[in-house]
Amino acid sequence: MVSVLSVVILLALVAAVGLVVRPGPVDGWLGAEAESSPSVAPPSPDPTPTPVLAAAEAGGATPDTAAVEEALDPLVNSSVLGNSVHVSVLDAATSTSLYAKNAEVPTTPASTTKLLTAAAALAARGPAYRLTTRVVAGENPGEVVIIGAGDPTMSVDKNQLFPGAARLDKLAELVKNALGGTAATRVYVDMSLYEGPETATGWGSSDIGDGQVARIQPFMTNGGRIEPVHNDFGGDPRYSNPANAAGKLFAEYLGVTASVKAGTAPKLAETGAAASAAPDASAPAETGWTPGKELGKVDSPPLVQIVDWMLQQSDNVLAEAVARQVPLAAGKVASFDSTAEAMIEKLKELGLPAEEANLYDGSGLSRNNGISPNMLVQTLALAANGSNADLSALFNGLPVAGWSGTLRTRFVTPSPNQSAQGIVRAKTGTLSGVNTLAGVLITKDGRVLVFAIMAVGGASAIAARAGLDKIAARLVACGC
Repeated sequence: MVSVLSVVILLALVAAVGLVVRPGPVDGWLGAEAESSPSVAPPSPDPTPTPVLAAAEAGGATPDTAAVEEALDPLVNSSVLGNSVHVSVLDAATSTSLYAKNAEVPTTPASTTKLLTAAAALAARGPAYRLTTRVVAGENPGEVVIIGAGDPTMSVDKNQLFPGAARLDKLAELVKNALGGTAATRVYVDMSLYEGPETATGWGSSDIGDGQVARIQPFMTNGGRIEPVHNDFGGDPRYSNPANAAGKLFAEYLGVTASVKAGTAPKLAETGAAASAAPDASAPAETGWTPGKELGKVDSPPLVQIVDWMLQQSDNVLAEAVARQVPLAAGKVASFDSTAEAMIEKLKELGLPAEEANLYDGSGLSRNNGISPNMLVQTLALAANGSNADLSALFNGLPVAGWSGTLRTRFVTPSPNQSAQGIVRAKTGTLSGVNTLAGVLITKDGRVLVFAIMAVGGASAIAARAGLDKIAARLVACGC
């Protein structure tokens, strides 16, 4: 009997929340470019999400460990994977370890780090959580302050990279209406939500210049990109100062010609008896201007949709923004260090072996990160067993072999690997000399397995990725 999880994984190919990319075969069928989805006002409040994955049920017999080892050993020991290979394969229904090599030893995870980021953030905030970007009145008439909320998906206008994203032009309309007859004179950007350095320890000096990531700031549009375009392997030019660039665009919509400055939003003045007891010569009663008064706000799509995009596109900026929701949910400051600490703490709360993870960022760009394959498969198994509906939401975002996201062009050439097309769902990871793959698959006997394969030192990235794919495809075909 095919497991419930197997069925849901297959259905997720067409039911991903809000996902409108047209990868793989679909792109050829549809031909012309899809139009951007219109921005729709989000419902408020969101209903509590219901479970999207049922517990994995046994389909067929649990694979035999010795048979799995016999099938995988030649592939795992292949020279194309390099001199350091870490592997863990787990039966999702029984949590039986089927294959392990350096399974509990942390190694460089690259973008498979995003699996831990997704799990920690969904557990901390819940799938329905939205990021609200607000604009308030500044200290003086005509001054407005836009408060960064950590939403990197915001679009400039209807030309959206992330469908359903909050729009800067719509926010400006709200503010102009709220200002009434008062002309906007200056725009301030409040970036106090984040603290500390804007780049992580272990990032390469060219990562921003190469378009892999942007400075991590709480206010930006399109993930800091200059144009709303995503390329599978980076190369998307980013603003040198994303918050300032977005502030300038916002100022243009308001008709403000003065330079944009960093600033802190004033607190809304007290009203009533407390205010009258302490009169102020500059009180808003004289001008009709109330510092700190909200002038407009826009909401991001639900967190689960941002997580979907993060995993599908392996978007590093989205990953860092999602990760920072973990300390913020706990009432802590949001810096790279505090985010790493909060993520480890949240993963421990979930009962995961977080001592097998050492984090410096949420995206996996940092070469200082270390995660064991056991930590990755335990996270996937927890998400698959149905005990935590919030974590189950991460499966919709996993790329599908030969079909979507970073796996769109893999498992497609005529070879044994092609038999896994549409069956393997996994997060990829690539840095120079590092190639990783972690996800879920269904064997030909209908058994659900979770796996993580992490290779360091391979001379050819193309050959190493093909080697990883062979291991996953062999598990799919295994009559073990």
